[in-house]
Amino acid sequence: MEHGFDQTTTDRIAARAGVTERTYFRHFADKREVLFDGEKQLREELTKALASVPAHVEPLPALRAAFHGAVPLIEGNRPVSELRARVIEVTPALQEREVAKVAALVVFLTEALKARGVDARIAQLCAQVGMGICAVATQRWMHDPSAGLDAELEAAFRELHEVSAEFGAKR
Repeated sequence: MEHGFDQTTTDRIAARAGVTERTYFRHFADKREVLFDGEKQLREELTKALASVPAHVEPLPALRAAFHGAVPLIEGNRPVSELRARVIEVTPALQEREVAKVAALVVFLTEALKARGVDARIAQLCAQVGMGICAVATQRWMHDPSAGLDAELEAAFRELHEVSAEFGAKR
């Protein structure tokens, strides 16, 4: 935030953190990864939450439950996420990395749904749609946290259901 992403070196980041640059690279593959460090923890939370959903629950409701399970992690990281979003917004290389990270989460969720016995095509569709819903809910919550992320997730899933019902009725 102080110097801009492109102008901030890994040496400067390491010094600010009180570690050597060598130690820095033991934790992060490159400078961009500093801003995406929470991905592993998010995957762990989603895995744990999805595992707690009974096997008979359909894919999208199972993902909805998993996203709700990750809410405490996401809400707890809000101060850092706000700063991170501002840096990403003005840095094209980070925007590309964010798209790649979201795509990796879609693959991860697809595989998790397939492991639950969901057909591969349906698993990929639900993972993509679910991540989109989660992104919309998170953006809404970041803009106005008053309702809470749980409520924004529920609203976004409800809106998808309403739009899908309208689509089905018009066919």
